Amino acid sequence: MSWEFSLTIAVIVLTALVGLPIGHALLAASLFYLLIVGQDMGIAAEQMMRGLYGSYVLLAIPLFILAADLMNVGSLSDRLLDFCRAAVGRFRGGLGHVNVVASLIFSGMSGSAIADAVGMGRIIINLMTRDGKFTPAYAGAITAASAIIGPIIPPSIPMVLYALVSDTSIGYLFLAGVAPGLILGVLLMIMNATLARRYDFPKDDPVPLREIPRITLRSVPALMMPVILLVGIYGGVTTPTEAAAVAALYAFVVSTVFYRSVSLSQAYNTVRQSARSTASVGILIAGALAFNYVVTVEQVPNTIRAGLADTNLGQIGFLLMVNVLLLGLGCLLEASTILLVIVPIFLPTALALGVDPVHFGVVVVVNTMIGLATPPYGLLLFVVSGITKAPIGQTIQSLLPFLFILIVGLAVITFAPGIVLALPRLYGYGG
Repeated sequence: MSWEFSLTIAVIVLTALVGLPIGHALLAASLFYLLIVGQDMGIAAEQMMRGLYGSYVLLAIPLFILAADLMNVGSLSDRLLDFCRAAVGRFRGGLGHVNVVASLIFSGMSGSAIADAVGMGRIIINLMTRDGKFTPAYAGAITAASAIIGPIIPPSIPMVLYALVSDTSIGYLFLAGVAPGLILGVLLMIMNATLARRYDFPKDDPVPLREIPRITLRSVPALMMPVILLVGIYGGVTTPTEAAAVAALYAFVVSTVFYRSVSLSQAYNTVRQSARSTASVGILIAGALAFNYVVTVEQVPNTIRAGLADTNLGQIGFLLMVNVLLLGLGCLLEASTILLVIVPIFLPTALALGVDPVHFGVVVVVNTMIGLATPPYGLLLFVVSGITKAPIGQTIQSLLPFLFILIVGLAVITFAPGIVLALPRLYGYGG
């Protein structure tokens, strides 16, 4: 790597430290690189336009964001939560189980960990802390831990970003995320049950059995969204991008017409908010596209691949190294930044070592999601602490057992690719 590239990295670090958003920092550093090496700075614009307007899959991102925002502003979250309380609330530590199950269901709609924590998480935290049933720190910790399941089970915005940089099928990536998401959900519930017995957490008031059919019936329109998405994609009716449009339309119709919980003015404000969120993601993608050109010109992936080839790491050693690196970076960087900037550097090496690209994508996404809840700068930590008003140190202390069990799940997902690829292979994947 040249001294010009080293200076470019320094520009990224310095501009990020002074508070510039990472997307702007990547763009500024890319322009700086083109300037000092004497290339036309218009190349940056060319790379951004080609990537943003030439990738059909990117249309899924604003549509999934809109669907999640519509569900949060409407009553879909409340009805899903009622269904989860009826299903698992009667067990010891039941509201903790409700938290996890609600995340599993909500993840089939939003594709965003932050949307899960802010929407469904805010409601369940209030329930858990009411009357002192759970400490605010514990409620925040399990909410942060369960929210990471959102982008693992389809639909998944991070998997769309991975598909963008790896040219991998979004449909197979979505399928590959189902088993890992369920594994992590079960492990979180096991840990919650263990802690509930240790600290004598209370049971939730059991829902009378005669009420369960009525609650389920009220929840059916909300529960149908993941069914519609999956049947549409894997039944060959829609592409993943078209399914995202269907999800947004369905969330709008259910919220405004069926449940009548969202007024037209609220829907308009929700669309505006979704547009702002999409613009933020778009700037990050644009900056990453420009910077990836710099990385390609400097032949960074080839350099790393050659260096790793000399160490004879093999698949296991390489995946272990990637896990350690991504878990560390996840403490400091946003998941989108890792997916758009770091992953393309390691992807050629993974393919050269025979690592399946779909399996590698799931491993990467799970790593980046765990990073969202990992101290010191995990974004979910600040989100849940803002909701609970608990000191972040207490939240981190309560979160540690859940982080441990999540890393155990990550190890299973990493070193047992057959579990991850079983469902995609059932639908014709040849990897």
